[in-house]
Amino acid sequence: MKHSADRILTTHVGSLPRPADLHAMNVARRGGQKVDETAYGARLRQAVSDIVRKQAELGIDIVDDGEMSKPSFITYINERLAGFEIDSADRNRSPWFGSREVKAFPEFYAPQLANVHTKHVHYLCNGPVKYRGAEILKVDLDNLKAALKGVDIVDAFVPSTSVSSIEDWNRNVYYKSEEDYLVALAEAIGEEYRAIVEAGFVLQVDDPHLVTYYVCHPDKSMEECRKWIALRVEAINHALRGIPRDRVRFHTCYGINFGPRVHDIEVKHITDILGRLNAGAFSFEAANPRHEHEWTSWRDAKLPDDVIMIPGMITQSNVMVEHPESVAQRLGRWVDAFGVERVIAGTDCGFASFAGNDEIHETIVWAKFEALVKGTRIASQAARPQRVTA
Repeated sequence: MKHSADRILTTHVGSLPRPADLHAMNVARRGGQKVDETAYGARLRQAVSDIVRKQAELGIDIVDDGEMSKPSFITYINERLAGFEIDSADRNRSPWFGSREVKAFPEFYAPQLANVHTKHVHYLCNGPVKYRGAEILKVDLDNLKAALKGVDIVDAFVPSTSVSSIEDWNRNVYYKSEEDYLVALAEAIGEEYRAIVEAGFVLQVDDPHLVTYYVCHPDKSMEECRKWIALRVEAINHALRGIPRDRVRFHTCYGINFGPRVHDIEVKHITDILGRLNAGAFSFEAANPRHEHEWTSWRDAKLPDDVIMIPGMITQSNVMVEHPESVAQRLGRWVDAFGVERVIAGTDCGFASFAGNDEIHETIVWAKFEALVKGTRIASQAARPQRVTA
């Protein structure tokens, strides 16, 4: 994993707006409609090439494929796992029903409860979990490798979903215990993790469910939530076994984009647990009003001295484009706390985590990225005298 050196590097979380025609083809394919697979493959390759070039043109240093082939950061995995069938139980409702947030602000959340999550199929684990996505994954990796040729970037990463996200989306009726289920999921997704790293890319583990468990389970105490999180961290580490820490970055976020979000778990309650992850970098929300102040919690956390911080400097939680000076000032705190070498400027979350649910218009996404790059350049200039003195 590349470190910032003479300047602060920039990256993002993963999901980016998909072209409308590609999204339509993906929806048709997953709906069982006949699609010209040759034409689809060509369109996908072009979309990956275009999005990589777009990131490079904007000045993003560490890029990905925008998750062009995926319906979402999580539901894509069901095409790659055996041991599941469609869950016929009625789960056609928002996962936020009954959450601390909805209980506190029922009138606000009422129109949102029929959200994008209801448009995706949930699955039931009714047999041994096995990874069967090698060929699909290879297409993604080959497309990204091809897209990177001749493009001026520093590094590339590939997002992959987490054990706890798969568990949350797919109900278990096969394994005798949640521990057994977690181990089986870790064994399966671990194959994807290793293939990504062996292909030469940085692996990003995406896990919003790790921190949203608290808000979604108002019946659980903080200590109960901490125990739940700790068990999932163990499972993630099992999936990561054999992979060097410096090839892994871990991303977590809070699920809700537009909302009061007063019940997001504060990171100070869980940094000690997150620090156990076999990851060389942490990507997290740090730009929105609920989490910008938490730079002090990360500063004071007892993390390994070589961990890279990838705090969000722009957010998907509102449509206002951040001013570059605000980005620079925000980033300066992190540089002061960790040093240039241990900071990479990132984003709070993806900007199209569920394809077709573009809460922020594509033109605004790119304007935010431009602000990220400009602000990071300002912060890099400000940090140079400090580095010369040191």
